Amino acid sequence: MITSVPPQDAPRRPPQTARPDEVPRLGEPGCELPAPGETEEFWAAVRTSGTPLVSPDPQGVADHRAVTFLWRGTPTTRAVQVLPNKLGDPRAPEGNLMEQVPGTDVWHWTLRLRHDWRGIYDFYVDEGGGPEPGSAGYWQWLRTQRRHDPLNSRTLPRRWDGGPVSCAELPAAPGGHDWQPRPDVARGRVAAHEVPAVALGGATRRVWLYEPAAGPERPAELPVLVLLDGEHWQPHLGLAHLLDNLIADGRIPPLVALLPDSVDADTRWSELTCRPEFAAFLADELLPWAAARLPVTDDPARTVVAGQSLGGLGAAHAAMSAPGRFGNVLAQSGSFWWPDGPRAEWLTNRIARTPRLPVRFRLSVGEQEWVALPAARRLRAVLEQAGYDDASYREFNGGHDYLWWRTELAAGLVDLLGPDAPSAFPRVPVREHGVGRGVQMPG
Repeated sequence: MITSVPPQDAPRRPPQTARPDEVPRLGEPGCELPAPGETEEFWAAVRTSGTPLVSPDPQGVADHRAVTFLWRGTPTTRAVQVLPNKLGDPRAPEGNLMEQVPGTDVWHWTLRLRHDWRGIYDFYVDEGGGPEPGSAGYWQWLRTQRRHDPLNSRTLPRRWDGGPVSCAELPAAPGGHDWQPRPDVARGRVAAHEVPAVALGGATRRVWLYEPAAGPERPAELPVLVLLDGEHWQPHLGLAHLLDNLIADGRIPPLVALLPDSVDADTRWSELTCRPEFAAFLADELLPWAAARLPVTDDPARTVVAGQSLGGLGAAHAAMSAPGRFGNVLAQSGSFWWPDGPRAEWLTNRIARTPRLPVRFRLSVGEQEWVALPAARRLRAVLEQAGYDDASYREFNGGHDYLWWRTELAAGLVDLLGPDAPSAFPRVPVREHGVGRGVQMPG
């Protein structure tokens, strides 16, 4: 069990790591663009097809596509930047500037991507009124001019404000049908509660509680999912629809889900960066609170703690701090690089120096995440060396976004709790492995 104190003064940002390879941009568009005077027919066709436009690979490789992003400018448009998630180089932001077809309102930018790519993207549109292009502060100002794609009806809610962010996926990417509400399935109940949080300073914490629908298949003791960043997963993304569908299809058993609120960006950074107080809240306050209301299991092998980005780091730390409560970690794009500085990859180093605990890991990370990917690979290697031979690891063709995370969450729940899940660990008494008990780790 990990009980050493994590760094207290680490910067609240990822490492400033240079992108190791070039953005896979094509010099020519993947589709025919209009000449002056032909734009109305072109835009009418684009409105019908939607954007971005997907074309065969100009190099003739069957599993690649040319993906062309389009923006319809105005007479005042000076520049348009497009940023698919993690497909840009912060050192060279001009590489994501779109080109204008001379004499038209058509702006375009094309990537060459493998056909299983999916991701979110934003436009940043310069319509004047800001610094001159190339001047000091221009790029910082341009990042305030964000727009979603009006020619693409496929959107996800944005983190925090819930506004639309455009998304795209190529033909071989997994579909998101598991997340669509279905009229033929029994619906569970979701309600927000204020849960006492003494470990977090004595205040309460808002938590969304999902309870599955009643039915003959409902077990006497319900498995538990604790999913961090609950304010996004339920109110914005509708996690209950996913759980209803997976339960109805028999892919997971009926379960209870607890979704704590991250409050705001500062609180999130403070709590999800391996804070013992947050792990104690989850294990010693939130789970008992749920057990007082519903017949939830106390078996760690049927309890999952899950998160993404910093939430993935926080989920892994919670399980390593309280293996008697959390026997499964489900982490997508976990910030295992944390912290940026001399004590980098703090949690991975502690896992390497801790005896193997009864915790099962399911990790996934995007191939385009050049900051998170090396740290995730090192964690995989450490888990293998430490004897976590039932850990699973996967890399998906995307970046750091919820379009992939929601698919990975669904697959992870099936892997960890479904009918074909690996056999459970031997039971570990909570009194021996609760937060604050266990082997003292070196700092």
